Amino acid sequence: MKQKIKLLFAFLILIFLSNEIIMAQETKSSIDKKWWKEAVIYQIYPRSFKDSDGDGIGDLKGIISKLDYIKSLGIDAVWLNPIYESPNDDNGYDISNYRDIMKDFGTMQDFDQLLKGMHDRGIKCIMDLVVNHSSDENYWFQESRKSRDNKYRNYYYWWPAEKGTPPYRWSWFDINSNAWKYDAQTDSYYLHYFSVKQPDLNWNNPEVRKEIYDMMKYWLDKGIDGFRLDAFQFASKDPSFPELPKEIIGNTLEIIKYYGNGPHLHDYLQEMNREVLSKYPDAMTVAEGAGDSPKAAMKFVDPERKELNIAYHFESVDIGKHISDFGLVKYKDIFSRYDLELKDKGWLSIFMANHDQPRMVSKFGNDTPEYRELSSKMLTTFVMTMRGTTFYYNGDELGMSNIRFDNIDDYNDVDTRNAYLGLKQKGGDLAAFLEEKKQTSRENCRTPFQWNTTANAGFTTGKPWLKINQNYTTVNAEAQEKDSNSPLNYFRKLIQLRKNNPVLIYGKYTLLDRENPNVFAYTRELEGKKMLVMLNFTSENAAVNTGIDMKNAKIISDNYFYSDSINNSILRPYQALIMEIN
Repeated sequence: MKQKIKLLFAFLILIFLSNEIIMAQETKSSIDKKWWKEAVIYQIYPRSFKDSDGDGIGDLKGIISKLDYIKSLGIDAVWLNPIYESPNDDNGYDISNYRDIMKDFGTMQDFDQLLKGMHDRGIKCIMDLVVNHSSDENYWFQESRKSRDNKYRNYYYWWPAEKGTPPYRWSWFDINSNAWKYDAQTDSYYLHYFSVKQPDLNWNNPEVRKEIYDMMKYWLDKGIDGFRLDAFQFASKDPSFPELPKEIIGNTLEIIKYYGNGPHLHDYLQEMNREVLSKYPDAMTVAEGAGDSPKAAMKFVDPERKELNIAYHFESVDIGKHISDFGLVKYKDIFSRYDLELKDKGWLSIFMANHDQPRMVSKFGNDTPEYRELSSKMLTTFVMTMRGTTFYYNGDELGMSNIRFDNIDDYNDVDTRNAYLGLKQKGGDLAAFLEEKKQTSRENCRTPFQWNTTANAGFTTGKPWLKINQNYTTVNAEAQEKDSNSPLNYFRKLIQLRKNNPVLIYGKYTLLDRENPNVFAYTRELEGKKMLVMLNFTSENAAVNTGIDMKNAKIISDNYFYSDSINNSILRPYQALIMEIN
């Protein structure tokens, strides 16, 4: 009898353990793993990365020559800013031929070689999809402006002059901030939300959509691995162009919200998914400016809606000149709100810089010689440990900083130059404008990559298209390769830490010490593993109250390389700690 009881007891234990194993497997399998969730995306601005022929402009062969460097970073994919044929009014975001390469950058053969070189090294290629607008030198627009009954007329938005002045629309890059340009050839106005050389495509026209879908298939069939959709939140427009609400005129953020809520935006994305993306299930898609709130962002990336993969919202970078002015508590709230909305499904991008922003260390850290490296590492820690896909801009791995031009003649950017001219016409304060642009201009992040201490930082043997930051003699890749404690090698280390710890990718995010104005602290938890991240965003010692017993905590990363313990929950200036909690 005792033997039977023992056998029954053993049998029940076996059933219990089996159920535990099944439940654990189900828990693991409930994680919707995708390569693009786990990837670190390295953004390359081709014009400024590496010049191969001495004309002062970065090119595809230059990128090819640095593929081993890119591979050494540990990144998974490269996002290339536009390389298509373009007159370059807005640095390639004005496309004249979607199926060819800008001559400054090389040839299609060069691109094919680059793509093969990436894939041979296990690196995926993500390209910009710029289809809210084209160049005015695009064949479609050249035909469209010839006559009112031209086959391509309806590829763009035209307003006949006999109907009077069209209802006002804001333009970012127009000297007078007016998005309608009169064209005498057909006595009509055309719409351009950006430069006058960037007419907006008419997505209400199914022929336009078919052209674009065919073009997307062309590149995907070539073997690229996905698209980042530029300014697509503005693609859907009401062709009757009702009057703008008076209360938003002059408020660019409100105008962005208004433009971004077009009536058929999500219809177009779902159609794009049906016609193109569903046929390339491994392709990654990123929605720039995905909505103006967490709920709006979710619409782009809810898997059930069958639209896109990753939401790339701007709320976390639209904070003004510097995070210290905005306030860390409000900044923490942005990430926490988005994570709360998307924690069960959907996916975010995590980034602090791109080609339209100042340098990461200059906006969110401290680019003085004393703190540049420390704060750069702290910021790298942040983007590598938040829930979402990491997007990292080239040069930030070195802690490259703002160049801060003194003279308008140093600027190449159409946005800055036209804003300056518009202000000059109005008799505005040009000195104050230039002073503000030292911190906020897009040109700050577009200066050439700093490879070494030779002339022009090793970027080119010719005259660079944009001036090079003179700190290249101390801030450059060659010097940092030799320093095991450099921002470059810290970046590599954090990528490997992220790859080795799925908790930092898929784990639950919990904000700690919410009202702390100096420290961003949070945990990540997955399948019994818990990590604590603490980041001091200031140049002073800062206390943190996590409510976690640190006695048995293990430090697994610290940007102060000589630390082995935390001292009374006090973080040193710009300290970044990652701890494993038992």
